[in-house]
Amino acid sequence: MNQEKQIRIKYLNDTIQRLEYIDGKSDWIDLRAAEEVTLKAGEFKMIHLGVCMELPEGYEAHILPRSSTFKNFGIIQTNHMGVVDESYCGPDDWWRMPVMAVRDTQIHVNDRICQFRIMEHQPRLIFEEVEEMEKKESRGGFGSTGKN
Repeated sequence: MNQEKQIRIKYLNDTIQRLEYIDGKSDWIDLRAAEEVTLKAGEFKMIHLGVCMELPEGYEAHILPRSSTFKNFGIIQTNHMGVVDESYCGPDDWWRMPVMAVRDTQIHVNDRICQFRIMEHQPRLIFEEVEEMEKKESRGGFGSTGKN
């Protein structure tokens, strides 16, 4: 059962489009560029996303590119997945997307370039060292499921 969580959010300015769900499509929420960006192939930039948030205690945000980001803008998120925990919530803790351009590109204010969802923190784990694993069968090692 999903319970609603309240998140305090600050927007950079009135130009930034407000966050919203795309009903019936996904529970991920799109984030938008908060600045005009021009990049040449090989250049790096921390793109301002125009928001800072106070996440609920015990939660973190996972930030990933949208499926169309590479095709539309030719950028790759350099940390592959951004993680923002609830301690990153001060007045200057603005969310950004670190990117590298693989081709010359231009990104405009309010272009949807990434998405996020919040997840509960992983529970504390206890590692028990063993001599043998209980299961006797093996999947065959890394990359063993084949190409088809």
